[in-house]
Amino acid sequence: MRGTSSRLLMSVARTLRLTTCSLLLFVCVSSQAQQTDISRYSLYTGFDYMLSPSRNLTERGMDVDFGVTLKPWLAVGGDVAFMGNDIFGGGGTINGSETVYAPLVDPYVPASSIHVPFKSTTITFAVGTQFYLRKWTKVTFFARPGLGGIHESAALTFPPELEGLFTEILKVPVPSSQQTSTTWFVGVGGGFDLNLSKQIALRFSADWVNTHLFSNLLTDRQNYARLTVGPVFHWGKF
Repeated sequence: MRGTSSRLLMSVARTLRLTTCSLLLFVCVSSQAQQTDISRYSLYTGFDYMLSPSRNLTERGMDVDFGVTLKPWLAVGGDVAFMGNDIFGGGGTINGSETVYAPLVDPYVPASSIHVPFKSTTITFAVGTQFYLRKWTKVTFFARPGLGGIHESAALTFPPELEGLFTEILKVPVPSSQQTSTTWFVGVGGGFDLNLSKQIALRFSADWVNTHLFSNLLTDRQNYARLTVGPVFHWGKF
């Protein structure tokens, strides 16, 4: 489990390093003029890849973001992401040591040896500010705090021996195989837009999110990493 989590984190780190190097190369060959032609509205839609190492979770989906520019360096807007449905796929594994049942199970079976696979869908929604750095005409940097809500539905597949342990030895009900949870999250993120024209840009972004889903089942908070890429459309006079 830890080995898989480490590989997931290394994969994210490699992606971020590659993205950063590509950006630096692009900036070196791009114009140094500061942006002056700024649009009032922006709409982003793109591919979203999210992972949570503690649950060996990976999900893929779509992200939509709408923004209104208030000042050249400041915008407000909202973001909705939908990940992990049957089309894109999503799922992971819960380790028994991370659940509220670990103290009950440990006297009979090491909780760390129990692995429960699941499939999931996740929806995130957020509103807030986005800060821009417009020092080059060909690239726009941005950063944002993360604050919003997250909803996840999970379908768990319990091993038959685990069901017997609950009903016959522990004398407690087996947790429902269909779990849903809605709560808030905090985080931080940022990225850059490659400005292809006044109306269109290509966005690369990364976010870190911390939350506590399924608090009735899982004891620890979860960290998520999100990577997105897609086009941004600009319009309206600022």
